[in-house]
Amino acid sequence: MVQAAHHDTRPSALRRFLEGQSSAGLVLMGAAALALVIANTPLNTAYQGVLHAYLGPLSVEHWINDGLMAVFFLLVGLEIKREALDGQLSTWPRRALPGIAAAGGMAVPALVFLAFNPGESAHGWAIPAATDIAFALGVISLLGKRVPASLRVFLAALAIIDDLGAVVIIALFYTSGLSLPDLAGAALVLALLFGLNRMGVLRLWPYLLLGLVLWVLVLRSGVHATLAGVFLALAIPLRATPAAPDHEAASPLHQVEHALHLPVGFLIVPIFGLANAGVPFLGLPAEAFAAPVTLGVGLGLLVGKAVGVFGAAMLTIRLGLADLPAYASRTQLFGTALLCGIGFTMSLFITLLAFPGDPLLQSEAKIGILAGSLVSGLLGYALLRVAPGDWPGSPSR
Repeated sequence: MVQAAHHDTRPSALRRFLEGQSSAGLVLMGAAALALVIANTPLNTAYQGVLHAYLGPLSVEHWINDGLMAVFFLLVGLEIKREALDGQLSTWPRRALPGIAAAGGMAVPALVFLAFNPGESAHGWAIPAATDIAFALGVISLLGKRVPASLRVFLAALAIIDDLGAVVIIALFYTSGLSLPDLAGAALVLALLFGLNRMGVLRLWPYLLLGLVLWVLVLRSGVHATLAGVFLALAIPLRATPAAPDHEAASPLHQVEHALHLPVGFLIVPIFGLANAGVPFLGLPAEAFAAPVTLGVGLGLLVGKAVGVFGAAMLTIRLGLADLPAYASRTQLFGTALLCGIGFTMSLFITLLAFPGDPLLQSEAKIGILAGSLVSGLLGYALLRVAPGDWPGSPSR
């Protein structure tokens, strides 16, 4: 008797990733809106008081931005490593289109910002260079079958590479006052982590324990503490135990990534948005809404991202290095490039690093982030909604 072939009906890792990020983006939108409401009501005094209250050696704001966000960066690092070794970015042909598009989408916004800010505020050049993967995928998920699956994969891959670029930028350009003893200690701990990996240690607790020590040393070293999350991610093994039949379930990397997706997407990132998106518009001078930093960030996200991503992608396609995503038109590719102008989480994070101790410049940058992200999201959504489709399941087919 011939048995029917067993078909695995579980959703793929990429599909789970896309669905989780999309839902998290909607939660983040709500947190950002709540922060804006609180910051512009009498509740703002209590809001600021909570953020600046101290819990042990750090304020609540620092625990969020240096502690919780280190967990966010751990997840970012895990996603980058998984996709590079065993996913959508595992081969050079797969990396070509999103990789070159991401590079264009980081360079052009930076140039737009510098065109408005040639002076001291030029230090914020990287603020519009990042794409918020949760927000962008949250918007594209609202379109359902009006967007081919290939564009969702392209956007996810581009945003992951974009995150990697942002991590490198933070490490190279936004560190100061380095402590050599703490850096040496961090390097030693990192060597131990990679040593565990090379020796084939697959238990998670040694990595997590050393990762906590690494975070403390990086925090004290002058390098931003969140980068400890990325360094730890690179050391966590992707391989599974030889006896385990399910590679994904047994892989330490997949275990940590699976455990972090919900708390990061639905708790940590919304808390970060709630703590940092609150801009008290009523207390700002009118000039702040048209200041060079505001315009540089806003137009960098809206114009720079769209031009950089779409221009670099089309150049890559014309040179024969890659093809258009399956079933996607150039119009839909441009709509997706517009969605890349949603720079919320990473842009807010870089703002804090670029303008420490300067509330006015931070507020101007936040206005630009909110305005540029909002307009980019609305225009991208509108264009993708009306663009005709010709793929299986398309409403207009």
